[in-house]
Amino acid sequence: MRLTLLGTGCPVVHAERCGPAQVISHQGRHVLIDCGSGVTQRLLAAGLSGRDIDAVLLTHLHSDHLVDFFQLVISSWHQGRDRPQRVIGPPGTKAFVDGLMALWRPEIDQRIAHERRPSTLALDIEVEEIDHGDAPQSVIALGGLSIAAFRVDHRPVRHAFGFVCEADGARLVISGDTRRCASLIAAARGADLLLHEVFIHRDMPIIEGVRTAETVANVAGYHTLSSEVGRIAAEAGVGALMLTHFIPPACDRDALLAEVAGDFAGPVILGEDLMSFDVGKRVLIHHGARLAFPR
Repeated sequence: MRLTLLGTGCPVVHAERCGPAQVISHQGRHVLIDCGSGVTQRLLAAGLSGRDIDAVLLTHLHSDHLVDFFQLVISSWHQGRDRPQRVIGPPGTKAFVDGLMALWRPEIDQRIAHERRPSTLALDIEVEEIDHGDAPQSVIALGGLSIAAFRVDHRPVRHAFGFVCEADGARLVISGDTRRCASLIAAARGADLLLHEVFIHRDMPIIEGVRTAETVANVAGYHTLSSEVGRIAAEAGVGALMLTHFIPPACDRDALLAEVAGDFAGPVILGEDLMSFDVGKRVLIHHGARLAFPR
């Protein structure tokens, strides 16, 4: 089972970090989790395309996690996808997808009529909605890969989920957007890898006309602080911690690593776009480099 980070950023635009997205690959099956800005370009850079995606999972319905969903749909059609796109997300996902496709319907109909492509199945969206309690509940199984969702605390967002991904005895947990919560720690307990968001408070200064002290406090209030994330990984007893969804995307990497490593004795990885981790083999891959982690 391989995790590939497609986008490690947040709503703040950054040249090196695209919007939140990652793909889980196992035995030729590929599940995309979230559709942040730049996801289709990052898929191509990772050697994949929308044609290859077996399902799209959405952690929650914030714009930075789904802003490029229509781009994924239309580009997948251009890439020769010959099956509907399967989407699994929180309550409200169907309304979002239906509204988005309705908005673009005149252009879609014009393209279908004029371009005469062999199939229009890629433009069909099959939506399933998740709605259950804190304990992980299976949402998808593809060959040897299974993924379960569990509720996290991203209030005032009402429905937000993390995911537990398992294959061949390896277990990866993805936090989604959340403040510290018991359900995440329970789901991550003993996982081989925890992929967790991070809010770096010291790198979010007050800027007149951009953000106030109240803005910073409120955004920090529904994310996980850099001073907390290492403690979460330690309490859950995970094998390794990888950080993503950097808020802000431009941060002092050395200071962040030192802070988190001070709370968690295991490997700490600062994620970068197009970085991959083979969870079963415990091998990190980035720009051709390979790094093996001890078990």
